[in-house]
Amino acid sequence: MSNPGCAVIMGAGTGTGTELAKRLAQEGFPLVLSRRDGAALAALRDEIEAGGGEVLAMPADASDEAQVAALFDAAEQRFGTPDLVVFNAAAITMGQVVDTSAEQFQTMWRGSAYGGFLLGREAARRMLPRGSGSILFVGATASVKSSAGFAAFASGKQGLRAVAGSMARELGPSGIHVAHLIIDGIIDVPRVYERMPEIAAAKGQGGLLDPRHIAETLLWLHRQPRDAWTFELDLRPYKESW
Repeated sequence: MSNPGCAVIMGAGTGTGTELAKRLAQEGFPLVLSRRDGAALAALRDEIEAGGGEVLAMPADASDEAQVAALFDAAEQRFGTPDLVVFNAAAITMGQVVDTSAEQFQTMWRGSAYGGFLLGREAARRMLPRGSGSILFVGATASVKSSAGFAAFASGKQGLRAVAGSMARELGPSGIHVAHLIIDGIIDVPRVYERMPEIAAAKGQGGLLDPRHIAETLLWLHRQPRDAWTFELDLRPYKESW
């Protein structure tokens, strides 16, 4: 296999973002990692570089148009046009609709639907002249199910899914693979143990998603042959009710 081009991960946080970055580094991808927390991002960069990986770590807000464009400019200057771009930005607001503020609602929409649009647009602008590349979006149960208490969160995730679907149909014929991954369950990350100890007790009992397995699925999506592309698939623990 030839050396891969670089991979851009927006939302390189604990869990899926970290495990995906490590997995891609093992495969030889130069990495462009981004999240809002610069200190945490630097720690991940240092860990991957210590293992021999190439990393450009650049804090950015997915909902800031100028910052997203600057991220891709820096990626191209350092490594060239990305082969793989992953939108994994994650934030959540829960609450009854009568208690949800307009600011909370807008934040969820901007962080998911609008942020995904900005990242996808910048990736497409760079990939189209070459006619290849993958743009992968990470969604949630709320991408397809508007549960009570999730009006703000679901609006952002369903909007992200709509952006992904439109992009897939528009860009696919030009050689760009766009896919949407629905994470239907709780991911095994540190904050689960802090906020939901009763759910964390399911660790080892088939109740939590291992972020390493999500990372493997994203890599598999990127490597699908052009005659057998997937647009959407869902991942859930075998004990998850759906």
